Amino acid sequence: MDLQALSDFDLVAANGGFGRAARVSGRSKATLSRRVSELEESLGVRLIERGSQNLRLTDEGRALHERTHGLLSEIAEAGEAVVLGASTPKGRLRVSAPMVFAHVALPRIAARFALAYPEVQLEIVAEDRKVDPVEDGYDLIIRIDPSPDERLVGRRFLNDERLIVAPPGMVRPLPALDGEESVVKAVLLSATPPATVWRISSETEADIVLRPDPVLRLSSLLMVRDAVLAGAGAAMLPKLLVAEDVEAGRLTYWGKQAGPPVEIWALQSSRRLVGAKVRAFLEVVGKAFPEKAFVAPGI
Repeated sequence: MDLQALSDFDLVAANGGFGRAARVSGRSKATLSRRVSELEESLGVRLIERGSQNLRLTDEGRALHERTHGLLSEIAEAGEAVVLGASTPKGRLRVSAPMVFAHVALPRIAARFALAYPEVQLEIVAEDRKVDPVEDGYDLIIRIDPSPDERLVGRRFLNDERLIVAPPGMVRPLPALDGEESVVKAVLLSATPPATVWRISSETEADIVLRPDPVLRLSSLLMVRDAVLAGAGAAMLPKLLVAEDVEAGRLTYWGKQAGPPVEIWALQSSRRLVGAKVRAFLEVVGKAFPEKAFVAPGI
């Protein structure tokens, strides 16, 4: 299989047609069409349906593109690393991050990165769905408390905490001598189970066990935070999201939810090389959280 012909097919498939691929690469549509035809002839299968207004891959074409797109990117990155001595970050960098972390922390980090590395075109997508870095075309994905996955390697760069916060006028219940639960008006995520309890641990007093009585159920942590700021009730929220509000007195800190810390990881496919642009982005992230970052072999 001709590697150049395969690369041309990948270019056409990734850009959704011969015309767009020609504009991106600066090569003629006729040349790209001829190279794809040569690849089809060598494989003995049709990869692209001709005659339709928009590009349509055959089943064989789609399978070939999915299997080889990531590998071709690795080959291109390897060549770039050799030519540039792996020292000059450049090109496109796509990052997927959870909604809350993306909105709260990444704008400032992204701005610092853009100023430091003007030759990198950084794109950050805020989304809470579970993505695959290869299939979804991401160089890096940020995950909260990720499950073990041998296909991913990366770095835990931040430990966060879950805090119980409330409007300033709302009084925190005292510890119950008999260990009974205290019911509090609360704002919860829509997916919170009915039997949820909050346990505030303390070294100086008995644990406080709270049973949240939902006055609101909302679909995002950002909405929950805003509702608490508006006085609707107490909530359990990430420290990263509410630290500034607590410090400014807009929210009252009741305590920390008992249990392990929340781990935030930057991950990439274990099949891909760590390019200069990814290393540069991780360095900027590490400087934003200097006491939290450490490198691990995988997860």
